Parts: sequence; structure tokens; C-alpha cells
Amino acid sequence: MGDSTTGAAGAGGWRRGASVAGAAIGVVAAGAAAGVALERLTVSRGVRRKARLELDAAGPFGTLRGTPGTAVADDGTELYYEVDEVDEVPGRRPGPALAAGPPTVVFSHGYCLTQDSWHFQRAALRGVVRTVHWDQRSHGRSERGRAQLEPGTPVTIDQLGRDLKAVIDTAAPDGPLVLVGHSMGGMTMMALAAHYPELVRDRVVGVAFVGTSAGRLGEVSFGLPVAGVKAVRRVLPGLLRTLGSQVELVERGRRATADLFAGLVKRYSFGSGEVDPGVARFAERLIEATPIDVVAEFYPAFVEHEKSAALPAFDGVPALVLAGDKDMITPSEHSEAIAEALPGAELVIVPDAGHMVMLEYPELVDGRLAELLARAGSYAAPRHTGAPYHRPV
Repeated sequence: MGDSTTGAAGAGGWRRGASVAGAAIGVVAAGAAAGVALERLTVSRGVRRKARLELDAAGPFGTLRGTPGTAVADDGTELYYEVDEVDEVPGRRPGPALAAGPPTVVFSHGYCLTQDSWHFQRAALRGVVRTVHWDQRSHGRSERGRAQLEPGTPVTIDQLGRDLKAVIDTAAPDGPLVLVGHSMGGMTMMALAAHYPELVRDRVVGVAFVGTSAGRLGEVSFGLPVAGVKAVRRVLPGLLRTLGSQVELVERGRRATADLFAGLVKRYSFGSGEVDPGVARFAERLIEATPIDVVAEFYPAFVEHEKSAALPAFDGVPALVLAGDKDMITPSEHSEAIAEALPGAELVIVPDAGHMVMLEYPELVDGRLAELLARAGSYAAPRHTGAPYHRPV
């Protein structure tokens, strides 16, 4: 199975409660579902605010852009994507293993993030191989899910799989594919395989599941005592629905409690205590940009998510399964279960890494992806030499 590296009475009360709840959405936005005790910082709030503003102004994270495009989902939702072509960076050439017929690498991001969460991996692969980065429905630059504008129409992981198919059909209709997904993005890939196994069979030559899960997310404790988890699971769906109907109030509360929000994001996103402040602030910006009604809209889909039966569609394809050993959102045991279903997969458990391992340990993730691409290139050649690619009609 490859190697494993251990590695909220009255209006006033409601406003106060919404302010606290707005901060707690930082936990939910990262996939967690409860409050957490924070370290008390010794510097003043003004100093911390100034530092955040400076990082917002100076940080280069999330500034990489490619050729934009739009795919249309089956409900009419417009999905935004960008393509980085091989020849967009002068002087860089594909490596020998990929020169004969490089695959297109399609990156799918996680819950309450955007395509920019792959910043480091995008920078590493820029000009080396063709890549597609897309924003999932209601996230980033993609349109708010049209189906979800109808009351009572939930988001499902199956819908996200169909969205990914629309992006592939538009941005990469021909040629071999390597699929890379983090958290919700990995679940999206599983849904793609469940609904379109022939696409996986005919075109996918490599797959990477990063900090994700095939199911049983309702059992995750998020680092909380059993009693706390049970209480959170009982009240959270209703709380989120209420907060989702009070968008402006909650967003004001979230802004008013920025320091608490930042601490929650850091705790649930990273495993080590020495994350670059610019990287931590970047993750915070990504998550805080997700509207509360979108957070509420997507959350139930994860409890219902179960796609273990779809994993065999990837069996035999070069695969990387990678997670942080301190991930409290999708614990590493979930990655181990994925690897067990894919006996040929390389399993990498990164020490002292949290849920956003690709931001926390970018060099390690970049290196493992490079190795996967080399294996995918070798795998693609004998399968597809001389075989034309055509999008299914």
C-alpha cells in the first residue's frame, strides 16, 4: 500500500449571541463544529489588526491567475475555472516522463475555500504541466448554485461530482487526466467516479486524495469530548439554518470577533504551532470570504456523504492518499481507509500537519505530487498511445 510517513430573550441577547456564533462559524467553515479554548495573545487588538492589514496588502498568496473560462452545470450554474498552459512560463519545459503526452491536472478545492487554496502547488507546476483550477458552486468566483435558490433543494456531493464532469467536459475535453482533491474536493472526485466510471476508466491516469474522506463524517469528534460532540450534532443543523437566514447580522458579528475567528481557523487548519503568519492569514481570508448562508447550505451534505463504493473505480490507477496526523476535520484514519480500498496507493501521513496540509507543508505535498505525475506519465503511455480522445456525446 506504499509507505506511510508518521508524520446564542431579546434583541440585545440575540445580537450578542449572533456575534459569538458568527465567530464560531470559523470552526464550521473549516469543517469543524464547536468552540475551542484560545491562547491569550499578549499584544493589543490594534497591533493584531494592523498586522492583518499589512499581510492583506503585502501577501502574494492567491494572486496566481490563469486563462479564465466558464463551465455550465446541469442546473445552469456557471462554474468558474482557470487554465495554466504548459507554454505560459517561458523557458520551462515538461519533464521527460511527461513529454510524450502530459495529462491535464484538475484541482478541486475544499469546503469554504477556493481554487487559490492550491497556491503553492499551482506555483510549483506552472508551466510544467497543463492544470485546471476551478471554484466549486457558491464558492469563489463561481455562481451561487441555481438549484439551491429553490427552497428545500440541498447541496449534495453527487451534484458536485456532476459539476466536476461539466468542468472537465469544457476545460479538458480530451487527453489523460490527473485528479487532485482536498477535503470536499476529494469527495467530489469520488462522486464523479460513482456517476461516470467510464470517464475514470478511459481517461484518468492518476489521482490524489488530500485530507479527505469516503464517509462516516458524522462520527468525527473534532477534538472534542464525546458529550460536546453529541450536543453540537444535535443543535448545529438548526443553528446553521437560523444563522443562514440572518446573513448581515452574522457577518457583522464575524468581523467584530476577528481575533477569535483567526484563532479558530488556525487551530482547525494547521497542526504545527509555527505556521507562517502570512499563510495563516491567507487561510483565514479564504474561509471568512464564504458567506454564512453558503456555509449552512453545504454542511448537511457531509453528514450524508458516503462514497466508499466508488473508490474501486480508481483501483489500479497511480494514486496518492495524503493527510496530516493532526487533522481534526477529516482525521488521518479516513485517509487510511481510502488507501485500504486502493491497495496500490501511496499513503503519506504527515507528522504535525493539520487539515490544510498543502498550505502547511507545501514542499512535501509538491514533491509527492511530482512523483505521482511521473508515475501517471508512465502509466498513460502504454494505455493511450495512438488512441484519440473525444468527449462523450
